[in-house]
Amino acid sequence: MKILHVIANLAPRYGGPAKAAMEMSEALAKLGHQVSIFTTDQDGPDRLDVPLGEPVLKNGVEITYFPIQKPSFWGTSLPMAAALKREIPKYDIVHIHALYLFHNLAAGYYSRKYKVPYIVCPHGTLDPFIYQRHRSRKRLMELLFENRNFRNAAALHFITEEEMHLAKPVSFDQRGMVVPIGLDLTEFVHMPDKGAFRARYPELKGKKMILFFGRLNFKKGLDLLIKSFRSVLQAHPDAALVLTGPDNDQYGEQVRQWVREENLTNHVLFTGMLTGQDKLAVLQDADLFVLPSYSENFGIAVIEALVCGTPVIVSDKVNIWREVVSHEAGLVCKCETASVAEQIIALLDDPGKREAMGRSGIDMVRKQYHWDHIGQSLESEYRHIIQTGAVRNFLMKATSAP
Repeated sequence: MKILHVIANLAPRYGGPAKAAMEMSEALAKLGHQVSIFTTDQDGPDRLDVPLGEPVLKNGVEITYFPIQKPSFWGTSLPMAAALKREIPKYDIVHIHALYLFHNLAAGYYSRKYKVPYIVCPHGTLDPFIYQRHRSRKRLMELLFENRNFRNAAALHFITEEEMHLAKPVSFDQRGMVVPIGLDLTEFVHMPDKGAFRARYPELKGKKMILFFGRLNFKKGLDLLIKSFRSVLQAHPDAALVLTGPDNDQYGEQVRQWVREENLTNHVLFTGMLTGQDKLAVLQDADLFVLPSYSENFGIAVIEALVCGTPVIVSDKVNIWREVVSHEAGLVCKCETASVAEQIIALLDDPGKREAMGRSGIDMVRKQYHWDHIGQSLESEYRHIIQTGAVRNFLMKATSAP
């Protein structure tokens, strides 16, 4: 199959969707398919140092970057639109990532024009918490093109059953397929020495380390985590909170202000974004991982923590929470300060439970979230869509024949 993925940006700062689109494409290429990605060189206020308009081969995937243009918040790129017009007829299927952006307008339009089946992956944007943000602007996009994209899509790609359930009221009863995202487990074969991260920060010596790993962003529940940590310290004075991740939206200063207001400066460590072995080191050294998000389509950092043997606490708005509970790999809290504190204290009180959950988390990820298996699931869905479309076109031609 010739498969085209279209996404606004691939820079690491954009988190889960960018990472998922790249690794999804690599998994499909590994199965022998010809996979391409069209994207832009957007990297926050900067630009990626990549060739523009020329395919770059990475792990079997052809990536073509196009220049980001104003208004950049919309992912605008007229050169990308021109390329989509020219290239979409050459593909068997198009996979469009995210909503309400320039590439959704262009990719959806040209896929319909050239009768190439396409899939739309909302990446959590239909979750009620996110759906209602900037509603007037989104409503305009829906009227202009997004509703048409939905109604004519071959399928909507949801990452979890929970996401599909939450999106049902606004998805026009369109066919949904649930295929999770996963991990390249080869990245976790060569782990750093246990204690490597703590050794870099003497202030963590002898501390119970609570880790937040993700973008410093309004939806991540960092207000709940900071406020709850005051209660955690009362029960466990030897606790330390480590906040790891990029500050894309200048939200970090708000988080630091909460830390100051709660008099927690000496108990909270900001590391910035960590990658490679540094990322593995912090995930492995944590006593537990906490993600109390108000909305989280999946939470790739959750399964990264789990495969490192670290038990997790997630809110019931993190769409993978049911799987975490069913595999006994962590605990679930409500988006309430008291609930977050209660679950953190419960795990800090029970080292044996943390160890057992760590083992269960490793088993959960290795069985369910390996890209090799997920790639095969996507392949099967693509084939079904392409074959169904071919049969439909044949029948339409047959019934219209004189």
